[in-house]
Amino acid sequence: MEYIKWFIDFVLHIDKHLFEIVKDYDTWSYLILFTIIFCETGLVVTPFLPGDSLLFAAGAIAAAGSLSYPVLVIIVLVAAFMGDNTNYFIGRFLGKKIYEKDYKLIKKDYIIKNP
Repeated sequence: MEYIKWFIDFVLHIDKHLFEIVKDYDTWSYLILFTIIFCETGLVVTPFLPGDSLLFAAGAIAAAGSLSYPVLVIIVLVAAFMGDNTNYFIGRFLGKKIYEKDYKLIKKDYIIKNP
């Protein structure tokens, strides 16, 4: 049970744990940041990830000199762009299929019909 509490705390407050990640994983921290930003913007089921606060924390760590600012900017921009496009294509692919079925949680009054 203790591992589950630690994992939930880590995921929800990863911005506070970012300095430890950069210290422990050095170059791999860029991949971790990319993955978190991509998942927050690109996957429908992960909007709970702390993307905005993570960006501020990563910027502060880059200002302190632990991360490369130009590399961080490129990685964050690419992750956000790819995540946004992924989310768009998921919605485009699954949107009509979800609305065609009769789900109680989806109100069909708000569907915008394409001409």
